[in-house]
Amino acid sequence: MKAVRLHAYHEPPRIEDVEEPTIEGPLDVIVKIGGAGVCRTDLHIIEGQWADAMGPRLPYTIGHENAGWVHEVGPGVTNVAPGDTVILHPQPSCGLCLACRSGRDMQCADAFFPGLSDNDGGMAEYLRTSARACVKLDPSTKPADVAALADAGITAYHAVRKAVPQLYPGTTAVVQGAGGLGHIGIQTLAALTATKIVVVDRNPEALALAKEIGADETVLADGTHIDAVKDLTGGDGANVVFDFVAEQGAENDAWAMTAPAGYQYVIGYGGEFRAPTLDFVAGEKNVIGNIVGTYNDLVELMVLAQAGKVTLHTKQYPLDSALEALNDLDNGRVRGRAILVP
Repeated sequence: MKAVRLHAYHEPPRIEDVEEPTIEGPLDVIVKIGGAGVCRTDLHIIEGQWADAMGPRLPYTIGHENAGWVHEVGPGVTNVAPGDTVILHPQPSCGLCLACRSGRDMQCADAFFPGLSDNDGGMAEYLRTSARACVKLDPSTKPADVAALADAGITAYHAVRKAVPQLYPGTTAVVQGAGGLGHIGIQTLAALTATKIVVVDRNPEALALAKEIGADETVLADGTHIDAVKDLTGGDGANVVFDFVAEQGAENDAWAMTAPAGYQYVIGYGGEFRAPTLDFVAGEKNVIGNIVGTYNDLVELMVLAQAGKVTLHTKQYPLDSALEALNDLDNGRVRGRAILVP
């Protein structure tokens, strides 16, 4: 089968032929990939940012946002069968550790992360995963239409879901970055809350899309955006800021746009957050980190998606054009999410 394989950090991956995965354990599931999302994390993987944390042996297949059809199952699998349409939680979990039993399966003590850890991912024709990762979908669902919800979607949803108690009517939420994750966060905010949604981005096209999918106000990130947000919030800043950028200074802009006693949710990464400790004390501001969402987050998000309340805006590429898709993402030429279709 064809697969997108990383052979060395700081070098483009290669598209090459490898053997198809096979069943190795009783709960294994082989999925025929119908759509694989292209994520900024894939760029960070290529740059080696995850090398020490995950320690994958190179070469291996990248791709962690996957949906498709069940091709084969292990003898212990009962929740899905060959032919089922599925979206895959990106991090299969054990179900037995304390984190799993408390509903924090994304912090599973025995998890693996295909395409990120030392396990082949889904930028390929087939992927081996676990029964615990499979969310069964309506058979009419096109995997390429939903694949990026598997990681980007639940990462954005997880942050919004946590912030819902702070976003009662009369509050304001700022979404910084209306790209692949941000455009999902905007729709999730509109579906779950009655907050006023203000979107900040440096790209006018991204802001136009934000307005179409639920933003009440948009602000161009041109150096005056902090003051613009304060003007829209009576001088205080937003009750909650969702920072889907968190690099190149955006992480500190998010702090400046957060109101006293407000919440800054850090979802993007790559930068370095700094703030005077006095600001924490005097302002009683809160900074909250976010990892990928749980299996339950994915189930809930798919309810919204199949009801038409959250829609991915995608640009599709054939698997053979994976390098073009990665390059387009790196250079800001993708509005929404890039999806590879084998």
